[in-house]
Amino acid sequence: MSKFESGIKHIPHPQTAVYNALSDLSNLDKVKDKLPEDKIKDLSFDSDSLTIGAPMGSVSMRIIEREEPKCIKFATEKSPIAANLWIQIVPEGEDACKMKLTIKADINPFIKGMVSKPLQEGLEKIADVLAMIPYNNI
Repeated sequence: MSKFESGIKHIPHPQTAVYNALSDLSNLDKVKDKLPEDKIKDLSFDSDSLTIGAPMGSVSMRIIEREEPKCIKFATEKSPIAANLWIQIVPEGEDACKMKLTIKADINPFIKGMVSKPLQEGLEKIADVLAMIPYNNI
């Protein structure tokens, strides 16, 4: 298993607001028009799963575990690579929090060199987008 981690993102909203919004993906519908289209392509979702366009084809993930208010765990359903994604949310006082994304992926050693950089860049883009969401509007 290969592990990839985003940088730590500081979010100016309380941990519970961020967790509540992200643990029910249908909340993204309220802010979908505010997400940058150049970073998010072909996004569709329901309360427990999401599908997003990626350079290697569309990827679908489903929430498989929720640990309120600090962690949401996803697993790939339709993806060229079997992977898990964790969104970790840690409070920074009462009105802010920090977030980090982690992916553990089962990558063939022969293709690891080709997919590591795009996977890391994609993870950073997702983290950046999640950090920009106006959670007070959800």
